[in-house]
Amino acid sequence: MTASVVTIVYVNDAPAAARFYGDLLGISPSFETPGYIAFGLGPGADLALWADQFESLTPDVPRTSEVCLAIDGGPEELDAVFQQWRSKGVTILHEPHDAGFGRTFLAADPDGNRVRVAPQD
Repeated sequence: MTASVVTIVYVNDAPAAARFYGDLLGISPSFETPGYIAFGLGPGADLALWADQFESLTPDVPRTSEVCLAIDGGPEELDAVFQQWRSKGVTILHEPHDAGFGRTFLAADPDGNRVRVAPQD
C-alpha cells in the first residue's frame, strides 16, 4: 500500500498560519484553499493547516501533540535556529535544553500549537 502521512494542525486563520509556517520552514504551500493549506515536506509527508474546525482556538487550550521539525546538524545548528526564531518574535515555550534524544526547544504558533525543534534521528 502506498500512503503518505499528513499532519493536520487546527488553526483559526489558515492563510495567516501558512505565512507563519512558510516563513519558519522556508517553503511555500503545495495546496491551498481558503480554509485548508498544505505544505509538502518530502516524499510521503505533508503538513496541513485547517481552519474552521473549532471556534476561537486560544493558546491556553491544552495541546496533546506537537509538530516536530527534526534538523540536521549538532547542538550549534539547533541553537542557531532558536536564535533565528526568537529574532522573528516566535513564542518560545521552553528554551534549548538537553533531553534524552538530544538538544531541543519548544515554540508555539500564533494559535498555541506546539512546534518542537530537535535533532534528526
